[in-house]
Amino acid sequence: MSGDLCLWLRVRRFFNKNLDMSGRRVRGVIGSLVLIVGIIIAGDVLWWLGLIFVVAGLFAIFEAVRGWCVLRACGIRTKI
Repeated sequence: MSGDLCLWLRVRRFFNKNLDMSGRRVRGVIGSLVLIVGIIIAGDVLWWLGLIFVVAGLFAIFEAVRGWCVLRACGIRTKI
């Protein structure tokens, strides 16, 4: 039981908010732009590349809404 509690606490700490408002705005704008580019590309011949862009854009928007950055959660320093 204590192992489950320890794992839960580590996972909870990993998913804590780690972005301020400027970081959230930047990720939201970048995510929106990447999503739009992905939709445009997906309508063309390169649908698989468009799908990658769409998924990346949606993930960046998720980070902005949640206020959480996966790179920061892994210990990597980011400027924004």
